[in-house]
Amino acid sequence: MSVKLSAYVWDGCAAAGMKITSVAIMARLADFSSDEGICWPSIATISRQIGAGPSTVRAAIRKLETDGWLTSTARRKGNRNTSNMYQLNVKMLRDMANSHAPESDTSNFDASNTDASKTGATVSDASKSGAPDYQHSGSFHPPESGDDPSVNSTNDPTDKTPCQVASQPDDIEPAKIVLDHFNQKTNSSYRDGKTTMGFIRGRLAEPDYVSEDLILVVDYLTAKWLDDPKMCDYLRPKTIFGPENFSEYFQKAKVWHRKGRPACIGGKWQHDVMHVPSADYEIPDGFRG
Repeated sequence: MSVKLSAYVWDGCAAAGMKITSVAIMARLADFSSDEGICWPSIATISRQIGAGPSTVRAAIRKLETDGWLTSTARRKGNRNTSNMYQLNVKMLRDMANSHAPESDTSNFDASNTDASKTGATVSDASKSGAPDYQHSGSFHPPESGDDPSVNSTNDPTDKTPCQVASQPDDIEPAKIVLDHFNQKTNSSYRDGKTTMGFIRGRLAEPDYVSEDLILVVDYLTAKWLDDPKMCDYLRPKTIFGPENFSEYFQKAKVWHRKGRPACIGGKWQHDVMHVPSADYEIPDGFRG
């Protein structure tokens, strides 16, 4: 846990008018982060801990990334995808926190000057108490990291400032997250059997897709087919995640998302509901011009 980043979040993000869901997500990411802002909790874990749905969390993270508060990088463990790695924008958080700090504290604001620093505790003291000493280990192996090679980069930020990264939650298999989301959106109860999971894992094994992409396709086709008596029966893993049509579904889903995820009513997308037809200036019969 980074006390410094947590302080920046609460003093900066909240004061800047950020929505409470986004503040809560930033706070949880800070709790999992090193002082350099690196962490990789899964969407399911964040969702469970802040009490918001996975789709809400994903949408909020996309907005935070668009606004520059963080960046995300897809990771792989072996031949499968795993939770994304997040890099919080430490400079932006610090600057925002400083700009909203009380006037008497603005010049001296530094969340790193906590009570712990006043006790005189040193790195050696931490090692005596059983805390991991990343400065001397020469590698980045936070608890429960699974020794993921994508985390142990040569540009390890802990080489500059030794700090303890909060324990990351156990990874949940991305294919299981996709299936759970599919069942929830379609009111289905497909089990994680070999056939069903095979379609999902097959797409995740391709380098072009991550679990969020499959979830986007689920959302798109559910919006399009769920209330259509002729098409709702096609809402099954074989149809959605099969290799024959998935690429086409994904491209259409991205367009649908960019247009604001409009509803589909009577087989027609409602993104033109605000369209006002042009005026008819033709003079009705019986009236003078």
